[in-house]
Amino acid sequence: MGYVGVKGGKDAIINAEELVEYYRCKDGGIPLQASQIENQMRLLVDKVISEGSLYSRTVAAIALKQTEGDPMEAAYLVRAFRSTVPRSVFSIPASSDEMICLRRISSSFQDIPGGQVLGPSRDYSQRLIRFDLEHEETFKVDPPRKKDFTRLDGPVEKVIDYLRKEGLMEPVVKKPGLVPYDITRQPLVFPMNRSARLQRLTRGEDGALLAMGYASLRGWGSVHPTLAEVRVGYLPVKIRHPYWKSEVTIGRVMVTEVEAICSFKKTVDKETGEERYAFTLGYGLIFGHNDRKAIAMSILDRALCSEDPQSPIEDQEFVLFHIDSMESQGFISHLKLPHYVSFQSTLDRIRSIRKKTSSPAKTADGVDHV
Repeated sequence: MGYVGVKGGKDAIINAEELVEYYRCKDGGIPLQASQIENQMRLLVDKVISEGSLYSRTVAAIALKQTEGDPMEAAYLVRAFRSTVPRSVFSIPASSDEMICLRRISSSFQDIPGGQVLGPSRDYSQRLIRFDLEHEETFKVDPPRKKDFTRLDGPVEKVIDYLRKEGLMEPVVKKPGLVPYDITRQPLVFPMNRSARLQRLTRGEDGALLAMGYASLRGWGSVHPTLAEVRVGYLPVKIRHPYWKSEVTIGRVMVTEVEAICSFKKTVDKETGEERYAFTLGYGLIFGHNDRKAIAMSILDRALCSEDPQSPIEDQEFVLFHIDSMESQGFISHLKLPHYVSFQSTLDRIRSIRKKTSSPAKTADGVDHV
């Protein structure tokens, strides 16, 4: 493509790296500890965990400190680190029915099994800057009282399950023996099956998913759902013990799960010819606490199920290629590389065209001059 290999400039590159380190801590003071980032900037850490596709809050916090708070660059570092970590064992598929919920709301029904739990959320607070935080020295927050903060410790019936009992949701199609696609080890080949699409979506950049989900709501797609449930909580991570061969819970991970009720569709029973109408489902699940990304993911999941795409939001290649922060920032950033040869070629061509198409200029003596 006419790029020029960067030669020399080693000293300049080293100086640039040293300047980065200088600007990271030029004002001195007490160094920000990774544990402080991990504990006090949980939503930023959750964003990096989700896009970096590695559930390690400590690694995400260190990456944020290293990149001066740039979440996209931090996610890049996390993915790079992730690629070096060996796979010791595969976890057993978890059911979200086992989630210990800190937050559980529904915009479809007011009264849901187990009740609605708002949990930690800024959805209902005023967007006013708290200037008292500028000189905060110690935390002055009392632990939440039971009546103010609760969680669902046991499994509760889902809104979707309630609708399925009435036959109002499309049936779940189970394919025994189907091995999930692994987008970290297999190339992207379109059309992609749903497991591959969900993996790509859950690793997607927060802002990109939000923009495309919003575009669908504004009419560039056909999906405008009602949220059956938004859940934030801890899912158990289980493995099969290598010696005992029994299921063992080795920890829990925080996730955000969204089940969205989308428009209904008609199906015809092949045996009886009976017409049936049922709602379709959009699904989103990501690492950490991020309602908006999980909701946008559920919108795009349903949109990408379209067998006959009518808009860019329903086109797999358009959506799944452009939501990934690693690819998008990489291609945008490559514009900073030297393009001297290609641009000089374009410059010579336009100069030649202008010279050929320019009309002769007449002077006062009537002689044409070019």
